[in-house]
Formats: sequence, structure tokens, C-alpha cells
Amino acid sequence: MHRSYQPLKPVTSRYLQHKWDQNDYESHRRKVSSALPVVDNKGIRTPAHIQLKLKKLQLQDERLSVIDRDNRLLASRLADIVCSKGLVDHRNQHQLRSLNAGNRRAELFLISRQNQAIYQRITSRQSEYRRQMLLDDWQGVERRLDNISRYPRAPAEKQRSHRRVKFAAVEGSEQPTSCSSTDTNRTDRET
Repeated sequence: MHRSYQPLKPVTSRYLQHKWDQNDYESHRRKVSSALPVVDNKGIRTPAHIQLKLKKLQLQDERLSVIDRDNRLLASRLADIVCSKGLVDHRNQHQLRSLNAGNRRAELFLISRQNQAIYQRITSRQSEYRRQMLLDDWQGVERRLDNISRYPRAPAEKQRSHRRVKFAAVEGSEQPTSCSSTDTNRTDRET
């Protein structure tokens, strides 16, 4: 039933209605395919003198003739060169020079003179830093630091602690040994 034709309006014979509708549709498609446009959009035909540009053809012929003549002249010159064992003056004796070379040379000379003047000024200048004055100043700062500090800064022997350090007994020894920086200082003073 799904393939059967379903007309839009109620009819007595579906088969006939389907046949008529199909004929109407086919005639409509034929009319559409054979229909011509109402507006003529083809445009006018271009005249023959515009399609075939005789002047352009004439210029092309002249140009081709000039090219052929130049080719013949070149071929004859090459033939002359081949016959004369290839002696041709083809050397360019002039050297390429820049038009701006003089300006660049003058600018380079000016820059080198300015650099030399700057170098002379730098080398002739006396140093503003005096090493001895800086060392004396630093020694004064260290003296002041020693004067105001609780523990004066001194050589390493004087800064060792004065307390006794006990080491654990080593196997094989009977008594624990002790070491003191004061003991080592006393022995140093006695010797």
C-alpha cells in the first residue's frame, strides 16, 4: 500500500488519476525545457572589423620581420667570428666605481679623526682613584671596627675559644683526653 498513488483530492479511480497527473507533469517538464527567455541577454554581435583587428596583425607582421632581420644579422656576425678564428674584442676596460665613494671616504676619515681625538682624551686623563688613599681609608675603617666590636677581629690563634673540649675515649686508651686552646697557647709561649 505504501507504493500506491495517493491523490490530493478524493477520486473514484486512483489508477486513472495517477496516469493523468503523470501526463500533466511530463507536459509541464517539456514546456519548461523548451521555454525561451523573455529578455534577450545575448547582446549584439560584434562587427567583423572589431573581431579581426587588421592593424594589430599588421603590427605583428612588422615586429616579426624586424626580429627576423636582427636574427639574420646576428647569425652573419657569428659566422664571421667563426671564420676569423674567434678574435673578438669583448673586454671591458672600465672599472666599476661608486658615485658615492668620495662622500663615504670623507665620512670615514672624519669618524676616524673623531675616534682618535676621543682616544687621546681618554689616555691623557689622570685617574681620580688613588690606591694608597683607598687602602689607608680601609685600614682606618678596620681599626674603628676593632675598637667598637665586642670581640675584636684578630688572627685565627687569638680567636680560638678558651673552653676545654673533651673527646670520647678511644678504644685501647684508658683515660679520656682533653684538648684546650689555652693549653696549646701556653705551650707555644713557653717554647
